[in-house]
Amino acid sequence: MDKRYVRILAVAASAAISMGTLAACGSDDDSNTTSTASGGAASTTGGGGSTSGKIALLLPENKTARYESQDRPLFEAQIRRLCPDCEVIYSNAEQDASQQQQQAEAAITNGARVLVLDPVDGRAAAAIATRAKQSNIGVIAYDRAIENADVDYYISFDNARVGELQAQALVDKLRRDGRTGDIVMINGAPTDPNAALFKRGAHSVFDTAEGIRIGKEYDTPDWSPDRAQTEMEQAITALGRNNFVGVYAANDGTAGGAIAAMRSNGIDPATRPTTGQDAELAGIQRIVAGQQYMTIYKAIKPEAEDAAQLAVDLLNGRDSSIVNQRVNNGMKDVPSVILDPVPVTAENIRDTVVRDGFWTVQQICTSAYASACRRLGLQ
Repeated sequence: MDKRYVRILAVAASAAISMGTLAACGSDDDSNTTSTASGGAASTTGGGGSTSGKIALLLPENKTARYESQDRPLFEAQIRRLCPDCEVIYSNAEQDASQQQQQAEAAITNGARVLVLDPVDGRAAAAIATRAKQSNIGVIAYDRAIENADVDYYISFDNARVGELQAQALVDKLRRDGRTGDIVMINGAPTDPNAALFKRGAHSVFDTAEGIRIGKEYDTPDWSPDRAQTEMEQAITALGRNNFVGVYAANDGTAGGAIAAMRSNGIDPATRPTTGQDAELAGIQRIVAGQQYMTIYKAIKPEAEDAAQLAVDLLNGRDSSIVNQRVNNGMKDVPSVILDPVPVTAENIRDTVVRDGFWTVQQICTSAYASACRRLGLQ
């Protein structure tokens, strides 16, 4: 794994941001829930044995399937193991930075002692971190960096490396197929610091790849698959149906949008290799069917469980033993846990997402994909 520091390049968030906008949410907000862990002994692994306290998990959106299906349940289950008497205050901001600020203030008012925050907007979230620190509340940046802020920990993947792996996989595939020409780049949300890193990593490959040109490039607000579909429609109109050879899509949602646009324009997506990220079930099934070339598997289970360990360590006032890097967020070198991303193609689905229990063969190989699964030996 590349052990260099990941430098987050961002304009400093204003320290004068008024916190008067952080109005507490009402108790009837369905996006805020509290779960209380109960029963069992605290884990003796990685520093369990905490007493009690409230930990807020603040996730950014639900258009990306992983947050509700993976991150939340895995995090909550690990908290139950590590700290049986802890409470998890959960909120999903539905891609609204102002709503996330309100949810953070509501969690603080409700007695949270640690915020595990995956920001909608990495710059705006500095105000949340500042507010938390004013109340002596710990802050963990989860999956996405919080820029120019005093946060205690950061946990994510080597995100520039993600973009490099995606781009290199696409370039290698095109070379094997003997194809050169224009590609379409569909990047992630401009408010997401990770999206900038994916994009930078991908450009480091594409910009030096002989015979590969970026014909059209888009940043996709909110990581919206619908917007990605519109962007791909625009690219097809601008370049022509036969004048591009592949698609860089920053995640599986945007890949799905791009593939839908190709199909609606009579283009067989199997002829235009398309990248992805997150190893969403729909993305894995498209890979099985030959519609999407690859995705990036980011093992969410260790990410969510390590985030829970960091939160419990903060709650108990101890330094965490699982830190493996320091990452500069514009204000400080943040103690961090940086995990390795893994490329997934049809050839290694069994040895990655299936082996780790991320998806089972039964989940992947539904009736619509049964014959394709048999061809790949997924049975």
